Amino acid sequence: MKRLSLFLAAAAVLTPGAAMAALAIGAKAPDFTTRGAIAGKTFTVTLSHQLKRGPVVLYFFPKAFTPGCSAEAREFAENIEKFKAAGATVIGMSADPVDDLVAFSTKECAGKFAVASAGPGIVSGYDVALKMRPGMTDRTSYVIAPSGRIAFVHSEMSYAGHVKSTLAAVEAMKTK
Repeated sequence: MKRLSLFLAAAAVLTPGAAMAALAIGAKAPDFTTRGAIAGKTFTVTLSHQLKRGPVVLYFFPKAFTPGCSAEAREFAENIEKFKAAGATVIGMSADPVDDLVAFSTKECAGKFAVASAGPGIVSGYDVALKMRPGMTDRTSYVIAPSGRIAFVHSEMSYAGHVKSTLAAVEAMKTK
């Protein structure tokens, strides 16, 4: 466990933009319940229920069907089996309404993982409000340990690197 903590602390320092995220490694992740969609079907998502299965990659993205957000969703979908092999659940989050996310979950996420609507309480709790565009979230990815603590953070507006860094973090958790 000590080696995992050292790895995660080093990764946070070396990860581009990690210092921008409001929730620090080791902080308690705010629990939430919201509506989401997977493969075009809506359902209720509760973080604490997802954490009972293992780590959760909670990635916030600005807006469904924009070029970077679509590319990021496709990259997560292409790597979803690796996340599952590491015991992790992936959940995409944006301030979009659920109706928009229903289509996004099928087209861009290929029905492979859930996307959910981040209301004002979730956006505030995770401090992911996009300052320059009210009503949107910034691009921040959190890896949340089953304990409910933040284990890894990648906060950078470019989608490049979010999948690779979060996958490395969950794989490191599995080996520790």
